Amino acid sequence: MSNKLADETSPYLLQHKDNPVDWYPWGEEALARSREEQKPIFLSIGYSACHWCHVMEHESFENEAIAKTLNDNFVCIKVDREERPDIDQIYMNAVQIMTGHGGWPMSMFLLPDLRPFYGGTYWPPQDARGMPGFERVLSAVLDAFHNRRNECLKGAEQITAQLKSVSREGIEATDASGIVINDRLLIAAGHALERSFDRTFGGFGDAPKFPAPMALGHLLRLWKRSEQDEWLAMVRLTLDRMAAGGIYDHIGGGFARYSVDERWLVPHFEKMLYDNALLATVYTEAWQATGEASYRGVACETLDYILRDMTDPSGGFYSAEDADSEGHEGLFYTWTPAEIVAVLGQQRAELFAKVYGVTDSGNFEGRSILHLPKSIAQLAKIWARDEAKLQQKLDECRCELFAARETRSRPGRDDKVLVAWNGLAIAALATAGAVFDDPRYVDAAKKCADFLLAELRTGDGRLLHTWKGGQAKLNGYLDDYASLADGLVSLYQATFDERYITAASELMDVVLNRFGDTTSAGFYFTAADHEQLLTRNRNFTDNATPSGNAVAAKVMLEHSTLTGREDFQNAAETIISASAELMQQIPHGMSQMLIATDLLVGPNEQCVIVGPDAMSLATKMQARFTPRRLYVSSESDNPASPVAALLMDRPALNNSPTLYICQGHSCQVPIVGVEAINEFC
Repeated sequence: MSNKLADETSPYLLQHKDNPVDWYPWGEEALARSREEQKPIFLSIGYSACHWCHVMEHESFENEAIAKTLNDNFVCIKVDREERPDIDQIYMNAVQIMTGHGGWPMSMFLLPDLRPFYGGTYWPPQDARGMPGFERVLSAVLDAFHNRRNECLKGAEQITAQLKSVSREGIEATDASGIVINDRLLIAAGHALERSFDRTFGGFGDAPKFPAPMALGHLLRLWKRSEQDEWLAMVRLTLDRMAAGGIYDHIGGGFARYSVDERWLVPHFEKMLYDNALLATVYTEAWQATGEASYRGVACETLDYILRDMTDPSGGFYSAEDADSEGHEGLFYTWTPAEIVAVLGQQRAELFAKVYGVTDSGNFEGRSILHLPKSIAQLAKIWARDEAKLQQKLDECRCELFAARETRSRPGRDDKVLVAWNGLAIAALATAGAVFDDPRYVDAAKKCADFLLAELRTGDGRLLHTWKGGQAKLNGYLDDYASLADGLVSLYQATFDERYITAASELMDVVLNRFGDTTSAGFYFTAADHEQLLTRNRNFTDNATPSGNAVAAKVMLEHSTLTGREDFQNAAETIISASAELMQQIPHGMSQMLIATDLLVGPNEQCVIVGPDAMSLATKMQARFTPRRLYVSSESDNPASPVAALLMDRPALNNSPTLYICQGHSCQVPIVGVEAINEFC
């Protein structure tokens, strides 16, 4: 019989509905039972694309004996970290305090009042590989809870005090510490990134290696600000190596979550919507900065992957694809020489195998992860072949292999729609659509934005967090509001449809009114009327996704420029000031805030284009990398426009398109006519 997860919408929770463990979803029924029966809570947190979550399920949660121990002695709660990041944040902080590290699956033991007293991540069922077995862990936890209760209570009290301290990160820093917000702060952060930069393979730090798209975005802005080629060289090396590595899907486009080695060769094969949205944006910006065709190719292939494999008919984008298929990690993505010969024939298969590193022995569990040991340009030179013709032949091979791969059993897909991650995807698609002049991407961004605003926004303007199969639920978090608003600003830049600026302003009004307070800087992760949990977090640092406070600061600065809203400007300045010390201390974790700070420091430009053909000309201008420039365009005079302040007293001259380039409250001499504006572009 199914347990109490059977009625949930989360794919992760539904994966566990037939476990013999008597799982509850997080909610009052489970919490009340723990209080009434005075049983400890076993809280298990993971997500559907998590490989080790699947392993622990198979080894322990499908084990009848372990399930009986859990059912007899605990109230067992299963949480999807992507649905409930508020809960995940609290107990991830707890497990890191307890053990010095974190990860998923997260396994936490709580007192009935929700205070944690013991925790960890993955445990095998019996002692193995230097880890205690889950059976032994359960026995020790029960012994402590029943026979050494005072020790449990004391430990829980100490951990909870530390959690409350962590949750107040930056809360007292309304005036920061006297640190001046200027370009020196930005450059110092760039030098810190230099010190951890891998000059052989790109990226930062050692294995496992994560793409760090926000850090790359900061470096691109540093290069634009300082014209120091070192910053751009760091970005280019990283993007080149990632695109050549196994972390990139050379057949179907898109990136895996991270590389287990420093060379970007062997990925952890799960694909996340947020990674691909953020990386598509960075590759698009790199194309704007360099004109390098390969960056456009990677950006477009990544976005095409999202449109092809991760799009719901409603217009929303799915969350993730699993690492596993048919019980094996990476099986869907890897190849043997014989499999390639069966598709391409002997001669073409030999060529493809040489280019993409396919060997008889393989590089991953006897199979080969496709990668480019040498670039196509290098191989064309070595082999004295025409590069364009070689690329065309390889593209034909990739298309045929893609068709063959589509007949394989696909990895599991998490088909819930999360507002924050969809906001990142809207921004990526809208930006690429404008930069590459590709209406497919803009249309997809519009369809997603319209869907979210219609189906995941309540009558009072509040957002819900998640949607699946027609059901929207759970209160929106700060990241939902900020990331969707950011996507809407990008969509306005691509379409100049003022509905999106109005909607973004309404979302940020909710943030101002519901997520902050009058005594401190920045915004809480949850709204004031959210379910009361053990702590209420206020975070400024990035994780795999950008910090909600940092995105909010960026959006509010842009909105202030577009609409003249001084309250948005003041709120953004307060957030950035409160973050100054963190930007000095841990710049690696503050990249999105540094991107917002780049906007605050300026100088910023507004390009106002009015008159006939104004909107098409404004879109054309966006092919250049100008991260501190916003565009406003209108072919008519509308005093009710949300951007009326920028359009005021800037008429079309000689009944021709007219470009006003402004900084602050002053503008240059207007540029009049299509030819003159095109020359400026």
